[in-house]
Amino acid sequence: MTEDGFREFAHLRYGDLLRTAFLLTGSTHAAEDLVQTALLRAYRRRESINDPMAYMRRAMVNQRNTLWRRLTSRELLHGVLPDRAAPDSTAVVAQRAELLAALGRLPQKMRAVLVLRYWEDLSEKETAAILGCSVGSVKAQASRGLERLREHLAPRSEAGELAEGLA
Repeated sequence: MTEDGFREFAHLRYGDLLRTAFLLTGSTHAAEDLVQTALLRAYRRRESINDPMAYMRRAMVNQRNTLWRRLTSRELLHGVLPDRAAPDSTAVVAQRAELLAALGRLPQKMRAVLVLRYWEDLSEKETAAILGCSVGSVKAQASRGLERLREHLAPRSEAGELAEGLA
């Protein structure tokens, strides 16, 4: 890939990369740092990259895994996804905040699988290739991750249903 081609790729796909990074990190600032670090590494190897989007996803997951290992405490998710086209209703914002908080309580690999599988809409095979694991591992992590998300979100839903029943 030429320098101009890489520059165009970075310009066109920056928003997509930033959203993926946000879901991996849970913070707008950390997401920006993650994308910038991955872009710098990709720029150095731009001539040998065949699929820049796949390379960037893998680079961001690997970089985030390195940071996860270094952190002694977990980060808390908060805020709204960047580059949102239209303002959300209060209920949607609250649901998103609950989902992001539940996603933040998952282990790093499980979270990466869910982000790549369901947010990036990659196949199990593509997700396995990016994470360097088997398709069976992706299936297991996705299944367990979805179950954990349901567990984290279920108490809030039941409490809301109970409150509606009492009203």
